[in-house]
Amino acid sequence: MSISSDHVSLSPKQLWWFFSQYSPAGTPARDGIMPKNSPIRIQVVSPMLKAVSNMHSYLEEIVGHDHTKVDPQDAWLPITESRNGNKYYAAFHTLSTGIVFHALLLPFAFTSLGWIWGITCLILGFTWQMYTIWLLIQLHETENGTRYSRYLRLSMAAFGEKLGKLLSLFPIMYLSGGTCVALIMFGSGSLKKFYETLCGPTSNPLSTVEWYMVFTSCAVLMAQLPNLNSLAFVSLIGSVSGVGYCSIIWVLSVCKDRPMNVSYGSSRAESEVFRVCEVVHAIGIIALAFRGHNLVLEIQGTMPSNIKEPSKIAMWQGVKFAYVIIGMCLFPIAIAGYWAYGNLIIPTTNEGILEIMYKYHSHNTSRFVLCLTSLLVVIHCLSSFQVYAMPVFDNLEFRYTSCKERPCPRWLRSVIRAFFGCLTVFIAFTIPFLPKLAGLLGGIAMPITYVYPCFMWIKMKKPQQFSLMWWLNWVLGCVGILVSILVVTGAIWYIVIQGIPVHFFRPQ
Repeated sequence: MSISSDHVSLSPKQLWWFFSQYSPAGTPARDGIMPKNSPIRIQVVSPMLKAVSNMHSYLEEIVGHDHTKVDPQDAWLPITESRNGNKYYAAFHTLSTGIVFHALLLPFAFTSLGWIWGITCLILGFTWQMYTIWLLIQLHETENGTRYSRYLRLSMAAFGEKLGKLLSLFPIMYLSGGTCVALIMFGSGSLKKFYETLCGPTSNPLSTVEWYMVFTSCAVLMAQLPNLNSLAFVSLIGSVSGVGYCSIIWVLSVCKDRPMNVSYGSSRAESEVFRVCEVVHAIGIIALAFRGHNLVLEIQGTMPSNIKEPSKIAMWQGVKFAYVIIGMCLFPIAIAGYWAYGNLIIPTTNEGILEIMYKYHSHNTSRFVLCLTSLLVVIHCLSSFQVYAMPVFDNLEFRYTSCKERPCPRWLRSVIRAFFGCLTVFIAFTIPFLPKLAGLLGGIAMPITYVYPCFMWIKMKKPQQFSLMWWLNWVLGCVGILVSILVVTGAIWYIVIQGIPVHFFRPQ
């Protein structure tokens, strides 16, 4: 037998098919490919076996097969049981959760910071947040194919199991469960406004608690969708609603006549200490408006990933698009709201500029516009509730699947979500003053957004010492810790001096 010296050109898919016909030991992979009585015998020695095996794996990657290490339990959990997401789904989820009612408190932050420092802090917070989101997207998937689809697991991988839980568990639980509680308060208040505007205040037969129950019942019904990818259409509707009500609010604030006695004094403080507390409290409000990092990894975990198209590319494309829209909503809300109402914005309201707008412009604004604004707020709150609650659902089902080693049955999944709805509405009823703690909560959640991703990058990527990335992450991480401590301390001091109406079990 003579062997031709001509070069043979095969495509990667053809080569992959050829190697797939034979097992690594050299025996046929399928019956009938090479009969046992064939005169041809192939002797495969160990180096050849290793080369064939490596070539087979390499060609699988070229063809586009998923190269990630998948935990079988992930297929049972609501965040990762469906991995057919794309950059559009990522943009919808990010936009729906990135625009929240905390943005309506931004004009109040300007009353303490003033024009220059208010805009400066807003730009710095937005830019810093975008950088740390990029870090998380890069850290989602390691070089060996391991994917971290939950923020807590990434924290444990970077800092160790005990320290990772200690640092991240409470802020993550607040950003999920606490935000859902606040969404119940804000959404039910807007639902009440919608009804009163449409039918008149005298025709309202429901109390505040009953409105809580109406909103939560709708949220629990929507929560029966099985996984995060199935919420893509819900997030799309929520995104459109969020952009809609933000645009209406700032446009009305600019177009309508400003109230009398509007001033832009940067301080109402009686002492320098109180002035400092006001400033750090305002920084906490800005930090809370730019939170949501506990959902970035979860959203990316719903996307497929392979050697040719890693998930980080599509995820970053979706995030960039979403945050351009978010910036176009948050910056006008803060700037136009402060310009229109100035120091008339006081921290005694849970609804920020929305309630101020109703107070000063309900008499000269059409009922249709007011009803539409309230309705869009309700729709957006219901949509955001689903995405923010998903990590809690995922964690509860993880406990079940870890013990039983099987998927959570459908009836139990429904019970878990109904239980979470009951728990959140009970907390909303018990602690109705929770939104007034925005500055304090912003300081507590600030490390999740601005600090931990920087140190995670250093621990996991190990950049060269004294390189640009090494210095940048160390400086941002340390500054973030310092600012977080100052914000928490200042917010507590501000609450003690200023005082807030504490009334348990008495929602207004």
